[in-house]
Amino acid sequence: MELVRPASVHLPSCLAALKSGWSADNVRGAAAAQEELEKIEHDAAQFLAGLYDPEARGAPITLPDGTRVPRLPGYRLWMWDGEFCGSIGLRWQRGTSELPRYVLGHIGYAVVAAKRGRGYATQALRHLLPLARAEGLQYVYVSTQPDNVASRRVIQANGGVLLGAYRESAHYGGHEGLKYRIDLELGATPSAGGANQIR
Repeated sequence: MELVRPASVHLPSCLAALKSGWSADNVRGAAAAQEELEKIEHDAAQFLAGLYDPEARGAPITLPDGTRVPRLPGYRLWMWDGEFCGSIGLRWQRGTSELPRYVLGHIGYAVVAAKRGRGYATQALRHLLPLARAEGLQYVYVSTQPDNVASRRVIQANGGVLLGAYRESAHYGGHEGLKYRIDLELGATPSAGGANQIR
């Protein structure tokens, strides 16, 4: 498995995943998948371009409760093994390793159901951490829910240290979450060789 910058060659396989019910959005799920399908149908090139926005040039983000907030710099990469396997995204705030209160973490990922159990999320996170460090981050936060044992293992396998439990804000559903920190400066990050896995 490798991480790829989303391109038209990958799009048919991604479309199949979206139509099957997969979504990169762990909060909004099927509604977010439908929105992405509509964006692709309207303008596939614009959709792909919007997934890579390290300068935060895109429109403000609308949170689930309707609040509009400034877009953060960030991008999404796709997991690829000859087929679309899932997505992993990185976002950050300029000039600091901290995040706004309304952002649950720097990194989010989701694997297509048929590709789970192969270690792809663990590999994807390992490959992404050197890229986060290259953006000047000293550490990243990754959040998950207490009952998501697979995600907890992914984070821990990449040096994640549990900071504690928290209650999500109302616009994320008010559920309990677990917040992890992965330090990028003290050698907790796996080898930066993962950066070579992006094409």
